[in-house]
Amino acid sequence: MFQGQRNILNQITKHLLLWALLASTLLSGCSLTPPAELQPVDVSHPSQALAWELKGKLSVKTPDDKLSANLYWLHTQQEDKLVLTSMLGTSLLTLTSNPNGALLEVGSDSYQDTNAQRLLTRVTGWSLPLHKLPLWITGQPQGNDLILQTDKANRPKQIQSQGQPAWNVYYTRWQEQSGAQIPRLLSVKREGIRLKIQTNQWQALDNQAVIVK
Repeated sequence: MFQGQRNILNQITKHLLLWALLASTLLSGCSLTPPAELQPVDVSHPSQALAWELKGKLSVKTPDDKLSANLYWLHTQQEDKLVLTSMLGTSLLTLTSNPNGALLEVGSDSYQDTNAQRLLTRVTGWSLPLHKLPLWITGQPQGNDLILQTDKANRPKQIQSQGQPAWNVYYTRWQEQSGAQIPRLLSVKREGIRLKIQTNQWQALDNQAVIVK
């Protein structure tokens, strides 16, 4: 791992180890609520949600690093905002991306790129499939992904992406949120890296407060 990447991860780890001392340093510069024009709605399937917000937990494990944090993700058709915080809400990492580019904020440092996935890999060393995660988080395959296993309710148990590197997504628990079946626990794996996501709350959003059928 490059020295710059190690320094960034050490900075994140330092925040996690000292979260009790940083309790007074609340999350700043990043609202954990969706824009006012986006209103909660119910959907019968997550594909009907024009936007959504997710609150839960995230863990990343590589041969060199291990990180666990609270996760907030706001996904819209125009922008993604992913925030990792400590147990008391102290900001560890914020990644914002839209068609104009991506911004990664770690502590007092900020980094920019035209591609969010490339930016995250360059700064932290985590090569995560960011462009696929919004669908996988909601239990949906993307493009030519293969559904290798399903459960008794015909929901995916294992999805495998095509191409290299191939990712495997495992769903171990489901729940109903905003009227739809949403994964509660999932793991995303390939050689050398494992990502676990626990969804505590998933809320479908729309520009109008109407029920989407």
